[in-house]
Amino acid sequence: MTTVPTKTLPSGDELPQLGFGTWDIGGETVKEGVRTALDAGYTHVDTAEGYKNEAEIGEVLAEYDRDDVFLTSKVLPKNLNYDSLIESCRDSLDRLGTDYLDLYLIHWPNPAVSLRESLDAMATLHDEGLVKNVGVSNFSAYQLSCAHHISDVPIAVNQIEFHPWFQRPDLVEYCRETDTVIEAAAPLGRTEVFEDDAVQDLADQYDKHPAQIVLKWAIERDIVALPKSSSPEHIRANFDLFDWSLDDEDLAALDDRDRDHPVYDHPARDWSGDVYGINQ
Repeated sequence: MTTVPTKTLPSGDELPQLGFGTWDIGGETVKEGVRTALDAGYTHVDTAEGYKNEAEIGEVLAEYDRDDVFLTSKVLPKNLNYDSLIESCRDSLDRLGTDYLDLYLIHWPNPAVSLRESLDAMATLHDEGLVKNVGVSNFSAYQLSCAHHISDVPIAVNQIEFHPWFQRPDLVEYCRETDTVIEAAAPLGRTEVFEDDAVQDLADQYDKHPAQIVLKWAIERDIVALPKSSSPEHIRANFDLFDWSLDDEDLAALDDRDRDHPVYDHPARDWSGDVYGINQ
């Protein structure tokens, strides 16, 4: 049995450093993906109400021991006021067929809703035992510092875009200073980083897929990686990271590939959609 390294959260819970991401996959595809992942050895599944696949994931989780899976979901920014956040969490629990979430994240900061109000709701969910750990996603260091300052519950995690082309050293440093675990959303740069010469060279050198090289680098850099795939073959390959290592100079070569290039977390937001709920 492969042992996946973990990060200890403020609650004492252990967060597996590799998880199965489920953004942009649904229906039978996500069910097959989650089942493949759990059978391959993953014990960490990441979803969100905005992914619209919680019900399908819940169907699969019912086939496994719930306590063996670290389960994360997220609340949309349009639902960050107190009552809506409580309702969103309860709805996610219903769809997932579980009594609790191991981790619940604010999916995106929403400047139109009080962060204090959102974190008060998170504290209520935590006090009621519906949420074991509280975190945020896509928060800047500035936003995260405010969250730490006002939250009654430790902010355990910041899930951010992170990959060799977008390494965000200042944000990563602040997360480390505050013992906030960093989770990498889009750790493969939505496959764009596969084109990188250094990634390709290392894949050839180690006889690995470029995804394995990039994921191994993230884990060696103390990041929790959340790759998503709809291919059972790739899901299993993405888990094959723990019986080999990258040399220090090869890790450093990937460190040098940063080009401040996001694939989704761009400096400005599109406020015209329904995600933030602030349309006029």
